Amino acid sequence: MARRRRGGGGDSRKPAPSEQQSPPQTGKKAQQKKEKEKAKEKDNDKEKKPEDFNDADHHGSNLKKLKRDKKNWSCIDSCCWFIGFICSIWWFILLLYNTMPASFPQYVTTAITGKIPDPPGVKLHKEGLKAKHPVVFVPGIVTGGLELWEGHPCMDGLFRKRLWGGTFGELYKSFINTPTYRPLCWVEHMSLDNETGLDPPGIRIRPVSGLVAADYFAAGYFVWAVLIANLASIGYEEKNMYMAAYDWRLSFQNTEVRDQTLSRMKSNIELMVATSGEKVVVIPHSMGTLYFLHFMKWAEAPPPLGGGGGGDWCAKHIKVVMNIGGPFLGLPKIVAGLFSAEAKDIAFARTVAPGVLDKDIFGFQTLQHAMRMTRTWDSTMSLIPKGGETIWGTLDWAPEQGHDCSTMKVKPNDTQPTGKSKKGNFHTSKVNYGRIISFGKNFAALHSSKIDRVDFKDVKKGYHFANTTCRDAWNEYHDMGIPGVNAVLDYKVFTVESVLELLQFVAPRMMKRGAAHYSYGIADNLDDEKYKHYKYWSNPLETRLPHAPEMEIFSMYGVGLATERAYIYKFSPAAEQCYIPFQIDTSADGGIEQSCLKGGVFSVDGDETVPTLSAGFMCAKGWRGKTRFNPSGIKTYVREYDHAPPATLLEGRGSQSGAHVDIMGNFALIEDIIRVAAGGSGKDLGGDRVYSNIFKWSERIKLQL
Repeated sequence: MARRRRGGGGDSRKPAPSEQQSPPQTGKKAQQKKEKEKAKEKDNDKEKKPEDFNDADHHGSNLKKLKRDKKNWSCIDSCCWFIGFICSIWWFILLLYNTMPASFPQYVTTAITGKIPDPPGVKLHKEGLKAKHPVVFVPGIVTGGLELWEGHPCMDGLFRKRLWGGTFGELYKSFINTPTYRPLCWVEHMSLDNETGLDPPGIRIRPVSGLVAADYFAAGYFVWAVLIANLASIGYEEKNMYMAAYDWRLSFQNTEVRDQTLSRMKSNIELMVATSGEKVVVIPHSMGTLYFLHFMKWAEAPPPLGGGGGGDWCAKHIKVVMNIGGPFLGLPKIVAGLFSAEAKDIAFARTVAPGVLDKDIFGFQTLQHAMRMTRTWDSTMSLIPKGGETIWGTLDWAPEQGHDCSTMKVKPNDTQPTGKSKKGNFHTSKVNYGRIISFGKNFAALHSSKIDRVDFKDVKKGYHFANTTCRDAWNEYHDMGIPGVNAVLDYKVFTVESVLELLQFVAPRMMKRGAAHYSYGIADNLDDEKYKHYKYWSNPLETRLPHAPEMEIFSMYGVGLATERAYIYKFSPAAEQCYIPFQIDTSADGGIEQSCLKGGVFSVDGDETVPTLSAGFMCAKGWRGKTRFNPSGIKTYVREYDHAPPATLLEGRGSQSGAHVDIMGNFALIEDIIRVAAGGSGKDLGGDRVYSNIFKWSERIKLQL
């Protein structure tokens, strides 16, 4: 009994050893005892004042608080802190960069990479070259800025702000403020009228003027800026440089109808020649090469279709045309864009993040609306392949047949020569490049005699959806229905000629407008009166070069990069009605690293966008010497730039790039242009410089010259 009393809760004296060794109580009584002890401890804590707490109490409470805070910490907090940390470091680096001496960044770069060669403009200035011929830049598709002059209420506050190009800053702000509505409003404003190919009612989007129209496409992403800066090094300035900006969405002739762009270009060239006493050097890029080809015919043609300059206008005003990355014979890539609103990169992105492009963060069908918008841009139809099967090949033949795709591996500087991969040469199976579209990998490989095709052109289309809420996103596929889709699938393989029929079948409104502005054939008789119409002027196979025997024409383009040439497609059914029924089959692969087939795309040599055949054929053969397409014998040169990626990250996009846009910063290309602008000729540059098989492929094309 005595032992039991000394074990009571209120006794503060030290228990005896015999008490410490007593076994613990169990059962209901032990539980009640523990609860009483906890209650007493709680009461004692309440009675204590703050000053009575010792250091141990503080330490314990702090530990509890830290545990609670740690428990409440989330992934969002971690991400925010990480982003804030990165931004703070970046801003600190920018602050240092802008406050340090101007020579310091160059010193650091030189210490890492070695001595950097002088830019071409500085180098040639040291050699004594000076500005001589006025220079005219003709930008291509997409790269020129567009700004708002009139719009609907959803674009309030964006007057004369860029809706395309530049920083896109105002557009980003508007997207953030109204994320579920403004993107569709932007699509509406960037689209043209589906019937006229001109402005929709109440909307006016116009090209930005001046050199800033296309010097940078977006912040930090140069287009013409590097070339302009190098020309400035030998004395060029805005008075003897002219950016012939135009609305690249419009058909070529409609740029004159709506904006008088062709007249403005003609007047500016005449002014530059009159004030300098020298002919101009014209430098078109990408689709700009086709636009300027159209311009030369327009300038000489009589009104009302032409500018009335007469047959000798080009001879009087143009010294040389230096075409960069010119898709003279069209692009297979544009076929995929018009057919399914995708190409290699989009198809890959769809594979990596399925569903994102079909229904993105703004809650609408991205590719469907992209298709709806781009099919109103009549300029895209100027890029449809020209020349039919004679140029691009049949079901079982193409001029690039036998191409070794192991040469298309991106290689670092100063490694193995062109034509060798790291693992040596590999046997490549036959690729049917003439089949621009094949539905299924097996049909891409079978001989044409083993393919049973059913003609689709006369199939009656059948609209079969009850819900019409997505009609604007679906576009013409919405009207085709199951019968129309099945008819396309049953045809199985398409050459360039049948692709034209395919586009007329799936996009009749677009192709109807296009038929009024473009043609894709080969002229039998160029003396035929019909070829005086402007629809033929941008097709080099259906028009003549001007009579200007002293003029020179260059084809300057990159090689050594895998470039889209043909596609394997699949039918892509979906539960919802707002989907595009055809997709590039990214699962189709050649099976080895050096295969020409990757992700459903057959590749060939080029600059990643324009195949070598399209960029080089006319100067290599079609215009070479006196031909029916070049009756005055204008001298032509092929200048290829073998792609080499940047050696380090500090090189940015590289000074030896052959990629379609990055080539605008290629030092060798810039040096060639400066030498010609300073008075040189193609002969002074050394004539042709060729790395590809363009001459071999051109000889395989049996074209009447």
